[in-house]
Amino acid sequence: MSEKKMRKLKTRGERIYKKLLRRLLSKYKGQIVAIEPETGRYFVGRDELKVALKAMKAFPGKIFSVFRVGYPAVHKFRKFS
Repeated sequence: MSEKKMRKLKTRGERIYKKLLRRLLSKYKGQIVAIEPETGRYFVGRDELKVALKAMKAFPGKIFSVFRVGYPAVHKFRKFS
């Protein structure tokens, strides 16, 4: 897939997420949402792997935009001493 198409899908996924955010926050804050940017369909759950598998089963071979509802990133990396 070309870099241009990847950027377009990423932008579309972010736009859809922003539209959904208010609705998702009240019920799913902190959960994972995977959005299929071409159709706008999305999948929500607490477990990242289960959400990803559900999304990939519904849309094999597609690219998804993944977010943690209400947070700036899906993961937070910490340094452990």
